[in-house]
Amino acid sequence: MAQGTLLIQTDRCKGCGLCIRACPQQVLVAGQHLNALGYQPVQLDEALRRCTGCGVCAWVCPDLVFTVYRESAGRAG
Repeated sequence: MAQGTLLIQTDRCKGCGLCIRACPQQVLVAGQHLNALGYQPVQLDEALRRCTGCGVCAWVCPDLVFTVYRESAGRAG
């Protein structure tokens, strides 16, 4: 299975939750703190280590806050 991670621009996130509902791996959660805009931005629950880098979060995000990184587990090397 592919492994992935996300870079989230939390300062631009409005906390709409679309990405949380759309994530097939259920690794996105509402953050604990407010950003400078007064919203509760999303964060990746890295303890789960289930992000595959599928990019669904980036597709549904109206504010384009995600940069998705993906590494295939089957790489020859």
